Amino acid sequence: MKKTTAILIILYGLVVSSLFTSCKTYRSMRNSVAKQDKSIVVLYENDVHCAIEGYALMAGLRDAISDTAIVAIVSNGDFLQGGTAGAISHGQYIIDIMKHVGYDALTLGNHEFDYSVPRMIELLAQLNAPVTCVNFRDMLGNVYYAPYVIKVMGSKKVAFIGAVTPTTLLTEAYSFYDKDDNQLYDLAEKEVYQLVQKSVDEVRKAGADFVIILSHLGEDKNTMDVDSYGLIENTNGIDFVLDGHTHKVFPQVIINNKDGEPVIISQTGTKFQNVGKLVITPDGHKSTELISRNKLTHINAEVKHVTDSIVTISNEITSRPICQSDVDIRILDSKGLQEVRKAETNAGDIVTDAYRIMTGADFAITNGGGIRTELKAGQLTYGDLVALLPYDNYVSVVEITGQELVDVLKACTQFLPALNGDFPQVSGMKFTVNVPDNSISELVVLNKVTNEYEPVDLNKTYRLATIDYCITGGGLQGKLKKNKIITPNIVVYNECLIQYVTDKLNGHITKEYEKPQGRIIIKN
Repeated sequence: MKKTTAILIILYGLVVSSLFTSCKTYRSMRNSVAKQDKSIVVLYENDVHCAIEGYALMAGLRDAISDTAIVAIVSNGDFLQGGTAGAISHGQYIIDIMKHVGYDALTLGNHEFDYSVPRMIELLAQLNAPVTCVNFRDMLGNVYYAPYVIKVMGSKKVAFIGAVTPTTLLTEAYSFYDKDDNQLYDLAEKEVYQLVQKSVDEVRKAGADFVIILSHLGEDKNTMDVDSYGLIENTNGIDFVLDGHTHKVFPQVIINNKDGEPVIISQTGTKFQNVGKLVITPDGHKSTELISRNKLTHINAEVKHVTDSIVTISNEITSRPICQSDVDIRILDSKGLQEVRKAETNAGDIVTDAYRIMTGADFAITNGGGIRTELKAGQLTYGDLVALLPYDNYVSVVEITGQELVDVLKACTQFLPALNGDFPQVSGMKFTVNVPDNSISELVVLNKVTNEYEPVDLNKTYRLATIDYCITGGGLQGKLKKNKIITPNIVVYNECLIQYVTDKLNGHITKEYEKPQGRIIIKN
């Protein structure tokens, strides 16, 4: 490591250490002055994914309203991964920021498991904030975190109950098994609603006036049939569900519980697009709203000191120029939705081209959800390309038959037109998705000798380049978990892209990648 970087890290450590004491003092003060005639306010976020500049703004909002309201801050998961600050520190920088924000409760997202369970536990132990999750446990049924947290806010007791999507068992499967494929941890996929109801009953018995679910379930239907709407419809006694996982933006939706009573559900989007504000007035009126990031004007100076230190260190590491791009690298559609999770994108094209060409495989597939940010045309740095592909994934090559390829494509496009992180971005193939009957047609693969596309041979064995996340059962619906690995862990996936644009594109991304290249046709 460069000497300058080492000095910056030492200074950063001193800043973090000195601010932690003052943060704890602040939290004690705001609890001691709470008055019973004030409104209760819960500020909430979800799926921040390392958008670290937003933390000082959220804490600043808390500071601005704490004189007139009793305020708590909570997280609905997915904070450790998804950006450069998380990737280069394996989550440590994110924890350092969050413990200075002063969280009152938080739950797990699926991406908290990305660095493995032991690393997650190590990081969360540093937070000095209660973690709640009803359904994360070992194979003997022992839970790792409290199923609920009860916080006294003025004259009221507010209970927070956390739950993480059991689809994490598929998407982050590698974290739940040892090297011999023995399952070590579980997410109680068949019991989530019952476990939440059990906790609701317990906190109500303990005198909770309001029950708030910190949910990382999402509203979309999934293979495990557990979602936030289903949670509400199968339980009673819940006042609010603060949701995450699906990156949706909605200030407030009303869903009736199993007794026909209304429950408020809300979600803020992702990367601090908004901060959520839940309000319970002294007369019991309940509401939620979203405050867009560009309307957050107050900044918590202590939190900003930490984020500024981390930005300085990150820039030292990531500012190295890599290439020039003539085009924007896109993952969003015109409405700001994750196009990469529902259709071909130019980001998916260039990423999978890198996998295929740098490994010499016949074709390549990656899960759209693993491509995380957009890049503007111009000079691209190491940090830009790490932000595009921020996880600890390695490119590998597996054997796959033509029929297995069809099966993978069908499984990963079955959720259309809904967004799904397993939507396939591809190289070395073209195909049509027929949405009404979830079929794949006109599948052709690139012949490396003739450089022409030809119909797939269902009985032929091909070489597929993808990432270990998809091979170990995390992505692509777990379809490659039993496929033979020919070459494992060749290179980290962002390094593969860096090598491609440097060595094969001569440091210049041209208009060739301006638009998606017509590899995936979708017929609705």
